[in-house]
Amino acid sequence: MKSTWDRLNVDIALLAVAFVWGSSYLVAKDLTTVMSAPAVLGWRFLVASAALGALWLLRVRRIPGRAEVWTGVLLGLTQAAVLFLETFGVAHTQASNAGLVISLTVIFTPLLDSLASRRWLPPSFFIAATVSVVGVALLVTGGGFRTPTVGDALMLGAAAVRAGHVTLMGALTANKPYSSITVTLIQSAICALVGIAFNPAEILGSAAHFSSSIWLNLAYLGLACSVFAFLVQLWAVRRTSASRARASLLMGTEPVWAVLVGVGLGGETLGWLGVLGATLIVAGCYAGQKIEAHFRAARGARAGAVTPTQMVQVSNS
Repeated sequence: MKSTWDRLNVDIALLAVAFVWGSSYLVAKDLTTVMSAPAVLGWRFLVASAALGALWLLRVRRIPGRAEVWTGVLLGLTQAAVLFLETFGVAHTQASNAGLVISLTVIFTPLLDSLASRRWLPPSFFIAATVSVVGVALLVTGGGFRTPTVGDALMLGAAAVRAGHVTLMGALTANKPYSSITVTLIQSAICALVGIAFNPAEILGSAAHFSSSIWLNLAYLGLACSVFAFLVQLWAVRRTSASRARASLLMGTEPVWAVLVGVGLGGETLGWLGVLGATLIVAGCYAGQKIEAHFRAARGARAGAVTPTQMVQVSNS
């Protein structure tokens, strides 16, 4: 009963993350119209780092060890790579497109996990992956067949890098006595430094010209989409496998929220081919995560029937 309750708590928390991340694409796109993508990231993570620093002083106040520091630094660099691709990408495509293409992380993460463990996924998973890829091809055509935009390509790259980031996060933090707040603070500070390094003068000179709406958008990205989302994601990944956590995080809803916010609030349009593509992406990702979850559960049951040691190895994969 307790394990069922724990899984429910994880899924509810990750569903909330899916909403704020789904809505983040339109917010980031709006900000890139008034400042550069590196400046958006620099300010986003300055806000996040300030909040996390206060939280660290209240809850932790323990100097991290060398391994914990390096874990936070490495995850910060990979997270910065993901967010640079996402922010540059969303500046050159629709927010709804961005949220749908990034959902391919659900497909990429199990593939990466399978390659690393050399445990091959069933053929049905690759059928679901193909459906998702066809959906992306239809989505980026807009009102008619055309070459994908640079933004679409960048979002596809972000999905692949994000899959590596989540897999790495699981590998580096599973069963480690690290503070989630400490690791996330280090991660956030690294992202802020990377963003500032591109153009320090823009960071320092832009604040005087910010309107209240810009500050609100930055606060939303920094507090909801960074502090809340990163802490919950790290907390959840440390309680389950990387691909299971990521699939639960998305649950087919992050791209849906991105479309609803982009179309409902941003006035974006998809066209009939775009709607068909969006449907195929969500359906393929949902089917893929269900197939992967069933495959992982069956593999865990077989391993458990052999030795307890193998069961532990499966739970840590």
